[in-house]
Amino acid sequence: MEAAVSNLPDDVEALKALVVSMTRRATDAEAELANARAKASADQALIAHLKLQIAKLNRERFGPHSERSRRLLDQLELQLEELEASASEDDLAAEMAAASTTNVAPFERKRPARKPFPEHLPRERVVIPPPCSCPACGGTRLSKLGEDVTETLEVIPRQWKVIQTVREKFSCRDCEQITQPPAPFHVVPRGWAGPSFLAMLLFEKYGQHQPLNRQADRFAREGVPLSLSTLADQVGAATAALMPLYRRIEAHVLAAERLHGDDTTVPVLAKGKTDTGRLWVYVRDDAPFGGPAPPAALFHYSRDRRGTHPRAHLAAWTGVLQADAYGGYGELYQGGREPGPVLEAGCFAHARRKFFELADVESAARLKSRGERTGQIYPTALEAVQRLDALFDIERGLGGKDIADRLAARHEHSAPLMADLHAWLHAQLAKLSRNHDLAKAINYMLRRWPAFTRFLDDGRVCITNNAAERALRGIALGRKSWLFCGSDRGGQRAAVMYSLIGTAKLNNVDPQAWLADVLARIAGHPVSRLDELLPWNWCKPKAALAA
Repeated sequence: MEAAVSNLPDDVEALKALVVSMTRRATDAEAELANARAKASADQALIAHLKLQIAKLNRERFGPHSERSRRLLDQLELQLEELEASASEDDLAAEMAAASTTNVAPFERKRPARKPFPEHLPRERVVIPPPCSCPACGGTRLSKLGEDVTETLEVIPRQWKVIQTVREKFSCRDCEQITQPPAPFHVVPRGWAGPSFLAMLLFEKYGQHQPLNRQADRFAREGVPLSLSTLADQVGAATAALMPLYRRIEAHVLAAERLHGDDTTVPVLAKGKTDTGRLWVYVRDDAPFGGPAPPAALFHYSRDRRGTHPRAHLAAWTGVLQADAYGGYGELYQGGREPGPVLEAGCFAHARRKFFELADVESAARLKSRGERTGQIYPTALEAVQRLDALFDIERGLGGKDIADRLAARHEHSAPLMADLHAWLHAQLAKLSRNHDLAKAINYMLRRWPAFTRFLDDGRVCITNNAAERALRGIALGRKSWLFCGSDRGGQRAAVMYSLIGTAKLNNVDPQAWLADVLARIAGHPVSRLDELLPWNWCKPKAALAA
């Protein structure tokens, strides 16, 4: 170490030159690393594309032998979709890294030649107004030389069209200087897809659970053939463009004093099988206690369900967490945690569900009518459900009231019911064996009694975690459509888009209309005013309202 320090020059200018040289070398190394990552992603996408072509050719030559071959094609198409989107993201990262250095050329990804748009699609010419004078010398004697036409594929409900943005060229008769308006901004570099088309693509995939291969089939039936890899490119690039809004939503959610947390399974494609990944959600919703902050949902993806994931998601957060009894949250509730402990609030819906399953008389009757085996119906479980329902009846009248009114009503009506419930649960537990199903349901509440009674002392707390469960409902419904995520990168993209779409829905904003407007404006929108594009601040443009 001393030898390395002794080799440094003593002259200040020489030291500055050395620092500049080392900085340049570090920038070049980062650019080369980004190029290598982009090349590796492009190679993986090409391999997946060739595998899919081979599988399709074999199917056409030998015919479908079984339903398994069709599912294999679906798997290959979904894997190609994720790899193409990842390659597009890495390609953009390589371009941005190479832009900061003059020594490293950006990686140029070889893409299949895109076919021209079908001739039967109507064309709408949008001519950019030409300059009135030469910007070089101020002369007004301009002569038109020609024009450049940029075609952008756009979609409106039940109708396709190609927008031709015309940029006319002019030469100055005085100084022979050629002038032309600048090219229009696209959310995707070298993009051909309009913002409304991108919004539809993203919303169909993540909001309506339609994989890109099914969307491509539908587009082809409507007379607009687009390949799977072409669509996947747009998904990856559009997700990268929307990341600043995801970060804004993340900061907004983690600024809350109370959060709803939950997770659900998501199958992830692996070699010869599917692994079980996780999508975690944290919902900020202050409406139940009349809070002014807008609601928002934040999703994260992980490959497993280890407790390190929620601890990383909430590493710098403190407040009240409403969640189920998942053990991975345990370290968050410890007293010595930095920057502070997280307070646990129990979910009465989870507690009630355990009793309801043991007292579901109607379900047992249906099973018995079909000759199926039914479980035993316990009168104690039915009474527990009735006692919990009384608490729910009180809470239904407190929605939207401020914290003080909620606390007053709970102290007057809910606190006596909770005291009676606590005594009754202990009395019933003494009559049951340790391994009885009812004993397990009772212990679920008694072992977490401080968490279940927290709502009596904090008017912000809800008695259920239904806000998080509602946010995950779409994923549970969509799993049957998209089957699995093609990769971990695909799961991370899904978390970003679920956050954006889920937040728009929570604020009663049409997700597709919002995405279309944001994608049209975000390329030229000032970073300092990015919050204007968030769903709760967004207003439809006047032109859209007039239409």
